[in-house]
Amino acid sequence: MRRVAVTGIGVLTAIGDGRGETWQALLDGRSGIGPIQGYDASSLSTRIAAELVDFKPTRYAHRKSLRMTTRNDQLAIAGAALAVEDAGLDLEAAGYDPERAGLFVGGNKEISNPEHLLNGSLAGRREDGRADLRQLGERASSAFYPLYFVEGLQSASLFHLSHAHGFKGANSYYHGTADAGVTALARGFRSIRHGESDVVIAGGFDDAASWWVMSKMDGLGVLTTRNEAGAASFRPYDRERSGSVLGEGSAFLVLEEWESARRRGAHVYAEFRGFGATQDPDLVTPHPDGEPLAAAVKRALREAEVDTGDVDYVAAHGCATRLGDRTEARALTRVFGRGSGTAAGSVKPATGHLVAGAGALNAAVCAMAIDGSALPPTLGLDRLDPECAGMDWVTGQAREGQVRHTVAIGRGLEGQQTALVLSAPIEQAQRGN
Repeated sequence: MRRVAVTGIGVLTAIGDGRGETWQALLDGRSGIGPIQGYDASSLSTRIAAELVDFKPTRYAHRKSLRMTTRNDQLAIAGAALAVEDAGLDLEAAGYDPERAGLFVGGNKEISNPEHLLNGSLAGRREDGRADLRQLGERASSAFYPLYFVEGLQSASLFHLSHAHGFKGANSYYHGTADAGVTALARGFRSIRHGESDVVIAGGFDDAASWWVMSKMDGLGVLTTRNEAGAASFRPYDRERSGSVLGEGSAFLVLEEWESARRRGAHVYAEFRGFGATQDPDLVTPHPDGEPLAAAVKRALREAEVDTGDVDYVAAHGCATRLGDRTEARALTRVFGRGSGTAAGSVKPATGHLVAGAGALNAAVCAMAIDGSALPPTLGLDRLDPECAGMDWVTGQAREGQVRHTVAIGRGLEGQQTALVLSAPIEQAQRGN
């Protein structure tokens, strides 16, 4: 089995553009959550989010190449570009074969640009306001944007990333929530480990703060409605938690075969060691004791050949729902033991819940924690719910200290339970000891 190095980290969130800016904001305890500015949210129960207010996609791609992209695609383009830039990667200069350069992406894209959908749909509206498919059929050829279907393809980001970076090897798109980005990273990890690829761009993205996503999630009962509290409304594992706040952004990693990365002099943030996944039998409602999530974490540690007692940090899901946090805490306690001293925390109160990008962001946080020898605080966790006790939750302010082995969690809305293990390079860990 070949070793897999993490050599590039691309993160785009409401608190930062790129690895350095985002990591410093996390350590400083800053939050990007505030009143929604991108559209009129007055009809929604939840009117706060973590938006990318000043996002300029032309910073990451030429205007012409953005003509067939949605905001989701643009977030993927930005995250991947930041990761490649951070890795200092040039395929030709590094001697990589483009056909052994893979792309694995997780997202939650569903449609073309919403205005194109709305404009076209009006063609099927009768004078009395009712929908008329016959009328739509008669007018649709001129009513819909000519590239509506192509623009709306879920996996379109694969084309845009391949076009931008010249990666022509194995590729897959995974659709879902927090599990999607984790699965994409795991697929990239195994593609290199088993010899299919030599270098990979992998990660997740989501425009979860958009009107389209917010209008769907608003009625599910998983978002907080404490709008007046602003950023303080997002309180994972806290007694007063009341739900998530959505955010938009992306998180991508550049993964390379270990020896190839060393030969080109790449900086290695962490070593990708293992992955585990299970399926909770119930829709939306997780197992009360968190057994499926515990099993996923154990599988990831088993593949990584890492003992539970050696794990220093868990980048937890921490979505701040009553049942979600409780079952996650029970799962982690089941794996690591109550009072084990294993640190854990959630960055969602800072960045918002990135949905399909959330699990990938946790993986990026793990890599940054290993490289930066620090752990970011969990904002909003002021009074721990006794039902979430057992782990050493990082609260108040950032902690400094060596980080050897980490676990990144991603939980799907429909029961998917995923976990990744990222570790300090063996050489670095041995020096630290």
